[in-house]
Amino acid sequence: MVREKKAWLHGAVGYEIYTRSFQDTTGNGFGDLAGITQRLDHLAWLGVDIVWLTPIYPSPDHDHGYDVADYLSVRPDHGDIDDVRALVERAHELGLKVLLDIVPNHSSSEHEWFKTALADPSSPEREMYLWKDPGPDGGPPNNWLSHFGGPAWTLDEASGQYYCHLFLPEQPDFNWRNEAVLEAFDDIYRFWFDIGIDGFRIDVAHALLKHPSFADNPRNSIPGPDAGPLERFFAFDHLYDMDQDENVEIFSRWQHIADEYNATLLAESGVDDHERLARYVGPDALDLSFFLKPGWMDWEPEKIIKEHLGLAEIEPHGISWIVCNHDQPRVASRYSKGGLPLEVGQMRALAVTTLHMALGGVPFIYYGEELGLASADIDPAGREDPIATRNDTEGGEARDVARTPMPWDSSPQNGFSSTTPWIHSPDRSVAETVAAQRDDPDAIVHRYRELLQVRKNNPDLYEALFERLAAPSSDVGVVQRGSTLTIANLSDARQSVELPEGTWRCIYVSNGPKPHDATTNLHVEPDCRSHKPGQMMFICAQSIDAVFDVKQRAVIEHLARVVTPGHVGHAPLGESAYVTGHQ
Repeated sequence: MVREKKAWLHGAVGYEIYTRSFQDTTGNGFGDLAGITQRLDHLAWLGVDIVWLTPIYPSPDHDHGYDVADYLSVRPDHGDIDDVRALVERAHELGLKVLLDIVPNHSSSEHEWFKTALADPSSPEREMYLWKDPGPDGGPPNNWLSHFGGPAWTLDEASGQYYCHLFLPEQPDFNWRNEAVLEAFDDIYRFWFDIGIDGFRIDVAHALLKHPSFADNPRNSIPGPDAGPLERFFAFDHLYDMDQDENVEIFSRWQHIADEYNATLLAESGVDDHERLARYVGPDALDLSFFLKPGWMDWEPEKIIKEHLGLAEIEPHGISWIVCNHDQPRVASRYSKGGLPLEVGQMRALAVTTLHMALGGVPFIYYGEELGLASADIDPAGREDPIATRNDTEGGEARDVARTPMPWDSSPQNGFSSTTPWIHSPDRSVAETVAAQRDDPDAIVHRYRELLQVRKNNPDLYEALFERLAAPSSDVGVVQRGSTLTIANLSDARQSVELPEGTWRCIYVSNGPKPHDATTNLHVEPDCRSHKPGQMMFICAQSIDAVFDVKQRAVIEHLARVVTPGHVGHAPLGESAYVTGHQ
């Protein structure tokens, strides 16, 4: 549950920026903090409230900044501490909050702590990391695997012990049962909060503590011979290296520090079980946690409805919802697999994002998602992601496709840089750029902007009691929160939804014309053959006579004017609608 004193979280929508790919101002092909500051006006125009930056710290860059060599400084390619201050100041002027990524599961092997731990096994720094003697066969201590391939253990030949790393060997895991680690991160949080940072996204929050037995994880499946590293990793049930109950005690410690600054903490949690994930948020844990599972899904309508509404019923206020982030192919491509036009994926993505706006918590949009961007084409020889460069995956699990530069305009490098970017892919088309879409009232960016405005103007969508209503099929979801109703038809068939008593007026449709006022039934007709996929209907009910603030009244009156009386609205697969009226 979001704490009451943090009013700035209520109804907020976040936006993830992949820092090195947003805007380069120095001509080195590498995105920087000054570039983000320069582009904050776009985010304010779009209507987001929170900006999350991927790591900005010094790093040898084995994992694109998630191998941190110094938690109290800024990577020179990104800028310096003064650039952080300038970014925060400008963001606050625009009404935006700024979150940084923090990486507490592991450091870089180039961090001074780990270098000392290697050099002196008797040093206090040695105890800050996880070391074990070899197993009975002289090999690794157990069967734990790295996400990026191979064992989660590397031998230090000088001492004869193995150190643990759930990611790369260059990312040694901290020992979170060591008080020095706890105290060091207390200081790190306070350092950045004192500068003005509004919160953190906690990387790999679910993996901090390992079970003290260091027992083997049980296997749940046998991956095929062509399986990539992630498929091999998830062929085990991670009972002993992840999601330990005591993690919540660490979260509570950190959240109390954040509360002193009216700041927030948001877990990146790979936990799929709804009940266990809900433990990560609340008065004795964190403000928020991401639910990552939807980011790994292709278009699976029944599963999408089940996972989203199932979790929202358990935790209706503390989840951050996504359809994509920097670890997955872009959602428009995932949702249009099988030779479907990209527009199918774009509308499906907007449909699910529309559903997110009624599930409480703080939904996040990944940079470029508002433009409907597809995964980029990456020359195999130019891959940067260690999942691809250190494994023979043929790009199937590589993340580079979602990390290419933001297309601002039609100039060379799409206005991102004056030189070849750090990762090279073909320039985006003119129609995919921010400049072109903002000038085109029919472009998808305006649908996202309208969606965010509608959420701001209807606080019941995130504050009122969550109630799941009966739906005509398992790939349709119907949610009522106070005076708002959300209908999500992700099926490939016409659906008739019985409305609660009253007159309802449509105020938002994610894809398609808005239905007329309705009192009993609303027919929701996806039209897959016309490639307008993924219907999501938002229906918002409020008394027409209700007193709105000026901003809200303008939105409601405008939307009321565009409704055509007598017209049965078609909401094809991937559409949303809002309705207001007497109850």
